[in-house]
Amino acid sequence: MNVFDASTPFILIARIKVKPGKIQEYLELATKTDAAVKASEQGMLHHTFDQDPGNPYCFTWSEVYKNDNAFLAHLANPAVGEYLQGHAQLGDGFTVEVYGTVGDECKDALEATGLPVQIFETKFGYSRV
Repeated sequence: MNVFDASTPFILIARIKVKPGKIQEYLELATKTDAAVKASEQGMLHHTFDQDPGNPYCFTWSEVYKNDNAFLAHLANPAVGEYLQGHAQLGDGFTVEVYGTVGDECKDALEATGLPVQIFETKFGYSRV
């Protein structure tokens, strides 16, 4: 039986909405953030920014973290802080879903973002990295 905890991978889905007239500016911000994450976060195993095919103002960040420490490093990344500040100016909605079991420190960090967060804890399964 596998144990899922702060040391195991998890998936984070962030759904965002961009204000009308701000898509190009938001895409520039997201591109800059993606490059900074790729260059500095070895614990980020997957990081994509996808557009909703039915609504051009809605996007989804799909992220896979190696473990809780990788997520905590992500939140401490200055580029992520700049992105969240930019979202406050350009965005019109932001929700976060976590699929996997995370520890208390990670839960506290998620709550401290002030964003709506829903955590779906793992009941069974396995991970291959």
